[in-house]
Formats: sequence, structure tokens, C-alpha cells
Amino acid sequence: MTAVLLCSCGFLDETPRSQLPAEDIVADNNMLYLNTLGPLYALFGGTDFSQGLAGTYRGVYDLNTITSDEALLPTRSGDWYDGGLWQRLHLHTWNVGEGPIKDTWNYLYKVIVLANQAIEDLSGNEAWRHEACAIRALFYYELLDLYGNVPLVVSTRVSMADVEQSPRASVFNFVVEQLEQACAFLPLERSNTYGTYYGRITRPVAWFLLAKLWLNAPVYAGVENLSEVVRYCDLLAGAGYELESDYASNFAVFNENSRENIFVIPMDKRLYSAQNQYLFRSRHYDHAAACGFTGENGTSATLEVLEANNYRSLNQDPRFDINYWAGQATDLNGNPVAGVIYQPEVIALDVTGRANEKLAGARMKKYELDPSAMKDGKLMDNDWVMFRYADVLLMKAEALLRSGSAPEALALVNQVRKRAGATPLLSLSESDLLRERMIEFAWEGWRRQDQIRFGTYTSEWSSRPELPGEVETGYTSLFPIPADILVLNPLLEQNPGY
Repeated sequence: MTAVLLCSCGFLDETPRSQLPAEDIVADNNMLYLNTLGPLYALFGGTDFSQGLAGTYRGVYDLNTITSDEALLPTRSGDWYDGGLWQRLHLHTWNVGEGPIKDTWNYLYKVIVLANQAIEDLSGNEAWRHEACAIRALFYYELLDLYGNVPLVVSTRVSMADVEQSPRASVFNFVVEQLEQACAFLPLERSNTYGTYYGRITRPVAWFLLAKLWLNAPVYAGVENLSEVVRYCDLLAGAGYELESDYASNFAVFNENSRENIFVIPMDKRLYSAQNQYLFRSRHYDHAAACGFTGENGTSATLEVLEANNYRSLNQDPRFDINYWAGQATDLNGNPVAGVIYQPEVIALDVTGRANEKLAGARMKKYELDPSAMKDGKLMDNDWVMFRYADVLLMKAEALLRSGSAPEALALVNQVRKRAGATPLLSLSESDLLRERMIEFAWEGWRRQDQIRFGTYTSEWSSRPELPGEVETGYTSLFPIPADILVLNPLLEQNPGY
């Protein structure tokens, strides 16, 4: 009944693991893992639309990126109009029936329902049960961030009549409590390197998530406790995480030895099915072909990105050329690709009819091209980076800045900038920090959340020149509860403004 309530389609096609014979589930640890935690981790990445925390289109990543001032999918004549979807997402004019918003809701609850079953199956294994609780907490974190007031379902035995909407603050408190309890049982191991805990939620992963929760607590719960942000950041520093000397190495083909990456979605083209579709989506067709792949000539950087990076100035940020293809495109050997000279400054939401419509916009470059990638370049060996230590430093800097400790915050920001070879800042404001986050975390899926926290996600939209006329703003910091879900459960109320 819970599955019917929360997922309007698709989930009932799953085979409930509760139908597996109990004696088979607990026969040995390997079988136990394969029937409880294993299926949950397999869903962190994806191949289909709206599936996975990152790597696929129309899901968590796109809702956090295309709706921000970081990236857009410009309409290029017949390409990328898709019924106006990408324009609506970027203009904040989406509606309650948008497919990606509903499908992302269904995906997140699908994993939560499976996590509830795993938690019940693991009643005799305390450590793994708390790991499953941490996985569920991660997915509730995504729900409270995207949708706000959501049903808090923690059992497979809940009837439809008992499922009610929980206030956002209550979901926040639940997630924090679950992660804090799990920390006592999670191993103090690296999650981003090969081994038993590769790609799993370990204690440092939970610490990072707790720091992120407390940083956004004023948005999520109307409370502020910046000392908790600092505390969890310091725990991560004490655990041995540090900046890599080479910024780009975190996104290299084989990035499992990064000292900076804290949590990744494992990618191995011969072992796993999870894909990175974003490079494929962004590259011009001819550029991709010259590298032995295919492309869709889509996602591009905004004008705001160019401004933040001081594009084409003497003080252009060194990270720009690592994160973006701009100007002459080259193949895997560094040879120029004939006819492919990207035009970053002519980007717009619709470039149809322009002489350079197919080359408008700087493109995604951040992840090193895997020369042996398969499936048109979407199956790669670069692990997708979810959490890394540079974010720990900038989260701590933000907490210190908001607490009045600007000199210490400035030192942390300059530590990140120094690693990249960027000019040190002489002072630090909130706008400086927001700009630094745009540059450092380009294409990493944090921009929407950052803009909401700094108050620029809705307030700037009405003044942007590419917007056609008046656009209603102010409510879109939360996505709507999908219309189909409201029909299934009359106890749920729509978010304000929809």
C-alpha cells in the first residue's frame, strides 16, 4: 500500500525481497548483503531517466543544476526543445505535472521503501541495519531538500490511511537523528577507494552529510547551529582527508586513490551499469566523434559562469579551462577538431536561427575523457564524485563567516584557491563565497542548494534579460508535490504557490 501511495507507477514491478526465503537471506554474510544493502547501493547510480543520485538525465542532478544559474540546455532549432521542458526548468515556470519532478519523487521513495525492508531484514545485524538507516537518511535528505514537507514512512507495515505529510523540520530532525545514531556503528573507513566499503556510507560520509544538513538548517528547519557545521568539518579533517595537489585528479579516469574525495558513485564500465551521461549530453557531435564517441550538443554554461570565472580576462580563474570546453575543441591527443570552436559568450536559452547556434556555450569538461569508454562514452571508469574535502573547507568557511570569524574563513577559501593556482582574495563577503562555490563545484550538482541558502535562487530571476516578461518567483525553491501523488493520497497538501 505504501508503494502504491508513494510511487504512481513502476515500483510495483519490483520483486519484493520479503518474498525471499528467510533462511536464504541469513544463510551467510554474502547472501545477506546481496539481499539487503547491495540492491540499495546499486540504485545510487543509474541508466534510465530520473534514476540515480547523479549520472542520468531528468533526475536529482538536473533539478539541482538546470534550474540554477550554473547551466542550461539551450534550444537549438529542433534540438533540446522537448516540449519546452528545459526552458521551463531554467525559467522556474515548471508545473505540478512535470515528468522529471514526479519521476524523481518516485525514484527517491522507491529506494526508501526498499531501505525500510532491508532495515527489517537486518534486525539481527546491528551494524548493517544502521548502515541501511543511513542510506534511508540520505534519500530523505534529498526529499526534504527538493520537496520540503514529505511523508515520513519508516516501516513496510504502514497502511495508506496512516501516511501523512511531515513538516520539513520534522524530516530534518529525523535525518539528523538517524545519521547521528548510525555514526556509532559505521566504520571509520574511506568510501572512495577499492575495498570492502567502496561506494558505501561510512562514518566520514555521514559526517559530511551532517555538516551539509546543519549548514542548510535555517532553510530546512528554521534553526541555526553553525558550531555543528564546524564540528563535523573538523572531524573530517581529523580523519585524514585533504586537498589533492592537482584539482583535476579528483575527476580523472581512475580517481579511486583521491585523498580528497569522500563519497563517490563507483563507475566501472566492465563491472557496473551506472553511467555518466553528462559529458555525452554536452559535447558537440563532431567533437565527440573526433574522440571516438557520440554527443548530443546540449548542456552549456551560463553567462553568470563566465562572469564568475572572469572569462577571457587577465585574471581568468585557472579552473575554468579544467571545467569547461571553450574556444577550440581538441581530440584525445590534443589535436584541434575541425570546425568546432565553442562560443561561450553567445549562449542564450534559445539560440535557434543564430549562425553559431550549434556551437553556442561553453561545454562540460570536468571529468577526464576515458579513451576506452563504452556505450557512446557514457560508461566510464571515472567515479562520479558526490562529496569531497574542498566542500568541507568551504562549508567551514561559510559557517565561520556567518559567525563573524571572517579572517579564518578567508584563510580557508584561499587554501582552496591556492591549490587551483587562483589569485588569493584580500577579503571575503557572502557573494565572494557563493562565487567561489560556483567555480570550485562546477557541474557537481550543488548550485541550486547554494543559491537557496544565499538567497539568490528566486530573487534574481525576474531581472535576468533572457526571461520573457514577468515570471512569478519566490515559491520555486521547493518543487511541487507531484499532481499524481496528491490524487493517490488526499492527506497530502501541495507546497505553497502551486
